Amino acid sequence: MSVQGLIGKKVGMTQVYADDGRAIPVTVIEAGPCVVVQRKSAPKDGYSAVQLGLVEARKVKRVTKPMKGHFEKAGLPPCRVLREFRVEAGAEVKVGDKVSVDLFAAGDTITIIGVSKGKGFQGVVKRHHFRGGAATHGSMFHRAPGSIGASAFPSRVLKGMRAGGHMGSDRVTVRNVEVVRVDAATNTLVVRGSVPGAGGTYLVINKKASGR
Repeated sequence: MSVQGLIGKKVGMTQVYADDGRAIPVTVIEAGPCVVVQRKSAPKDGYSAVQLGLVEARKVKRVTKPMKGHFEKAGLPPCRVLREFRVEAGAEVKVGDKVSVDLFAAGDTITIIGVSKGKGFQGVVKRHHFRGGAATHGSMFHRAPGSIGASAFPSRVLKGMRAGGHMGSDRVTVRNVEVVRVDAATNTLVVRGSVPGAGGTYLVINKKASGR
């Protein structure tokens, strides 16, 4: 299989024990199975890639007319989550092929992309790690941002000034993640450390060699 990645869903974190008794913090990911919904080629689309759909147990109830036609053309049932993965130009991949977690093996180094947890609106102390002011009585400068620019010149707030605002819900890429265990029977991938997002977050899992 020339596809170098698949779609997964974060289950949660736990720990496993190494042969020497060390406790290893790990994240459990439900990885795949995925199906090739569309094949893109360099002559027609300008690049070589496949569009994968994540096969889930729950049925997709609401499908727009364009997406319904898209899946009917492929002869596949609708999928809730679709992602693209680059492949080599001459790769033998066709619509309907399945991609499963056995693409990976214990000891592999992979790249995981996901959306981080949303924190809502946060101030500068939590969002940018400002120290804040004195906590003594009467200071009135406990968690305020302080000066944000000079009044005479340039008489405006410069772009990029760190301030309070929406925190989290960002696309985060974690590289060099080690695969600890692979269970093809349950489509489970166990990786060392943490990955972006809360439980149930959809993830894009790539082999390191793909560079994407």
